[in-house]
Amino acid sequence: MSDFRVIPSIDELRQRPAIRALEARFGAEATLEALRDAAGSVRQAIAAGDRSFATDTMAVARIETAAEARLGEQFRRSLEPVINATGVILHTNLGRAPLGAAAIDRIVEIARGYSTLEHDAATGVRGRRDRHAEVLLRHLTSADAAVVVNNNAAATLLVLAALAAGREVIVSRGELVEIGGGFRVPDVMAQSGAVLREVGTTNKTRAADYAAAIGERTALILRVHPSNFRIDGFTERPSLGELVEIGRRFGVPVAEDLGSGHLAGAGSPHPLDRIEPAVRDAVAAGVDICCFSGDKLLGGPQAGIIVGREELVERVRRHPLMRALRVDKLTYAALEATLAEYAAGRASATIPVQRMLTMGADEIRVRAEALAARLNAIDGWRAELLAGASAVGGGSAPGVELATWLVAIEKRGLTPDALEERLRRLTPPVVARIERDRVLLDLRTVFPDQDQTLLGLIASVPS
Repeated sequence: MSDFRVIPSIDELRQRPAIRALEARFGAEATLEALRDAAGSVRQAIAAGDRSFATDTMAVARIETAAEARLGEQFRRSLEPVINATGVILHTNLGRAPLGAAAIDRIVEIARGYSTLEHDAATGVRGRRDRHAEVLLRHLTSADAAVVVNNNAAATLLVLAALAAGREVIVSRGELVEIGGGFRVPDVMAQSGAVLREVGTTNKTRAADYAAAIGERTALILRVHPSNFRIDGFTERPSLGELVEIGRRFGVPVAEDLGSGHLAGAGSPHPLDRIEPAVRDAVAAGVDICCFSGDKLLGGPQAGIIVGREELVERVRRHPLMRALRVDKLTYAALEATLAEYAAGRASATIPVQRMLTMGADEIRVRAEALAARLNAIDGWRAELLAGASAVGGGSAPGVELATWLVAIEKRGLTPDALEERLRRLTPPVVARIERDRVLLDLRTVFPDQDQTLLGLIASVPS
């Protein structure tokens, strides 16, 4: 008998329960292709002298395993959930702000059917999508008008294009920063058609520098949030109020790129109150237009939010780029739900980012002690509590450290690098950090209802 006879026909293979299960999961066409590929590999192995396929049972087992592996890789989703045990709250690589329950529920409600995205239900005529979330944004920031685009880089680009194309924008040299992903303020300004006019020095810019630079071609004074860049020591920077006064004296609008989207401020009891500029405070100081992110300190979906004087926001709203940069119904759904939590005074408890920011070290310690104790009870593991610091991340509040308790973990037979890699290869991956040759877990960024899952995942790490 020829060795090739141990390979069943494709039709015979498709009748097997395991293959039927694959077809139900991945579809008939993809499964058929995977079967042919797997059977062909077995045929090649036999032709090359492989004697491990003595029976059809052995051949079928290899084909089924290979087909399932191929389909699993082919259909593997590149975007998957992870457990963030780094202690970095706004971890850009891990998707920045996780959404609150209200936003998730609202997304599901809007996504499963039709909506009033561009329909005015009161009149029955076409509506304006760029009006969604405006009422809440005006209420929370005290601005005259608001509009939403797909991220803050887009918001900055659109403001510059709408208000300053072909004219000069005055920016301090100390604010010509580059943030994550290669976003450079001068490059964005060039793309907008605006002309950069630098003033001051890297470490010192005075109000008089702005005033001296204003001329007939000046369209805007722009103040830029330094993001994750900070200058210490011999520095000087005019207050926003001083810039507003200069702008009013010369009739030049003042714009501010706030970046992080801090909605507290105005004396609220918040850990970042005196560190991170708040949107409401900027509006109260008289800034004409400002923009900020939706998925940073605000704790909502990725979005670029523009608020300010109605006349300027309307110019932004009417610009041709607005259509290219607009957001979809799911972003509006999540954003409005998130903003509603702020308006109701619940954000500190219901918005995950705000909850993590205000979480006390004592609360984290209780959870960390429980995790360490249970790990120490498992053979081969060692866990120890260490005092440490969490980071805000996402370019917000650079240098700010939040007191926390860390769980340093070790597994017999594994180096710290090997353990960290194995944690990342779990399903879902556990992302930790290594400091001083130790693998550290910070539960500030682990949801309390994930603690048990985290323990089980760590315990499953192979040696």
